[in-house]
Amino acid sequence: MRYIIIGAGAVGGVVGGRLAGGGCEVVLVARGAQYAALRDGGLRLRVPDGEFTHRLPVVDGPAGLGTLRADDALVLAVKTQDTQAALDAWGPAPVAGGGTAAGRLPLLCAQNGVEGQRMALRTFRHVYGVCVWLPATFVEPGVVSAAGSPLTGILHLGRYPRGTDETVRLIADDLEKARFEAPVVPDLSRWQYAKLLANLANAVEAVTGPVEGEAALEFVERVRAEGTAVLDAAGIAYTSPEEQRARRGDKVTLVPLANAPRGGGSSWQSLVRGTGTVEADYLNGEIALLGRLHGVPTPLNELLQHLANTFARERREAGSMPLSELVRLADEAEAAVAE
Repeated sequence: MRYIIIGAGAVGGVVGGRLAGGGCEVVLVARGAQYAALRDGGLRLRVPDGEFTHRLPVVDGPAGLGTLRADDALVLAVKTQDTQAALDAWGPAPVAGGGTAAGRLPLLCAQNGVEGQRMALRTFRHVYGVCVWLPATFVEPGVVSAAGSPLTGILHLGRYPRGTDETVRLIADDLEKARFEAPVVPDLSRWQYAKLLANLANAVEAVTGPVEGEAALEFVERVRAEGTAVLDAAGIAYTSPEEQRARRGDKVTLVPLANAPRGGGSSWQSLVRGTGTVEADYLNGEIALLGRLHGVPTPLNELLQHLANTFARERREAGSMPLSELVRLADEAEAAVAE
């Protein structure tokens, strides 16, 4: 099986590099400065066991590959806000023997949130979800890092919307050989919604910096409690913290990496790179959407969605808002709802 990594950033770059290191055939898809860096210097992967340079085929779209192979697997690792453009580009791509990628090839959505795979199912016949537990960093073109040890990450896999099959089990086998744990589960959404609750803090981190200290942790708990109330009202199941800890144990322990400090998660990294967009609409915004559908107020997540988008659009410095200011705005938002 050949893996085409659509979006060779933090998650895509690490997964692609690890798969290549495990002996799999990998093609990277990137754009702009990242495409140029990967093309000219290869993918530099920094992990606890060293720094590896993988010189892999790099394209900026399906035209760079021509006709796709019948044994190709597409790994969609772009941010959710970039999903539709990727689907539009890769769905119609021809496959050897006839048909298109959308009709014939497996598409794995290795993304935060839950919306990307739903978007994919409108055009792709064989969609698989991935619950990504992979602390990874991408702030410099051509360089990605992952500090997890002894495993690089845990990637729960399953068909979308439910079930398993032989294809996903073969993919899991390749990931297991590449320093990941890859449980194949029929109820993947339970893990993804639990991860969504964890990712609600991404906007806090992007706006105010690392979530450290009692005040920051208390605020994040308020945000997640709002999310939990929404999921409960919607009747959406999610794994408990106890079940998550039992699965993870100490399998992915962060190890300091030389020349690769981890300053923040995916939203923080988007602001640092100045991309102009952030995925808050599909994290905090998912909670806001469900809250409106089920009659649950979500003032904190709506505020974070707005602030994160404003920071991205205006290219504000990541972490530049004092936590005290964020808490003040949040208190005002909650008070306005209560009136």
